[in-house]
Amino acid sequence: MKTQTRTSGSDAATLGLGSVLVGSLPAALLTDESPDRYTVEAVFTRRPDRDEVVQILDNQTRDALTRAGYPTVEITVSDRRLEIANTNLEELRDGLATVLAERLAAISDSVRAGRDEAAARSHDAAATEHLRAAAVVELAGSVAFHRSGESATATTLPRLDADEQAQIEEWNDDGGDARTSS
Repeated sequence: MKTQTRTSGSDAATLGLGSVLVGSLPAALLTDESPDRYTVEAVFTRRPDRDEVVQILDNQTRDALTRAGYPTVEITVSDRRLEIANTNLEELRDGLATVLAERLAAISDSVRAGRDEAAARSHDAAATEHLRAAAVVELAGSVAFHRSGESATATTLPRLDADEQAQIEEWNDDGGDARTSS
């Protein structure tokens, strides 16, 4: 029995639970030998990332389950499945599924907000670094190497006559540098 049953929907960005793995349920369900409580495996709507898994398994999730009236329910993450132990399908249907969906959405929002803040900090740091680098270039450009008593214009190249200009153009065509000859 490998059938999956769709239990809820959500958008692709927000982590949620999409279905119960029917094949993982006890074979004796809805019989006289049916266990009262068991583990239900539910498939995530997408693979949770590391930060989400940490929050799913943290004390805040445990506290949320307890506050909602499910103190004995235990959850673990196994790849793309949430294993919900010490529960049953009726308990999930009657409210636990909603509690889990809300907690997963809150975790997604929290992780997304943290990443957005980090991206904004990175963007701000890059903009600040760009301004700093531009200021360094401007400051370096303000340095003039000339002897004391010389004016800054004395360090500029003298005006070239037609023969010198022709020679420079020839060197430029050959890859030479006009400043190194004479």
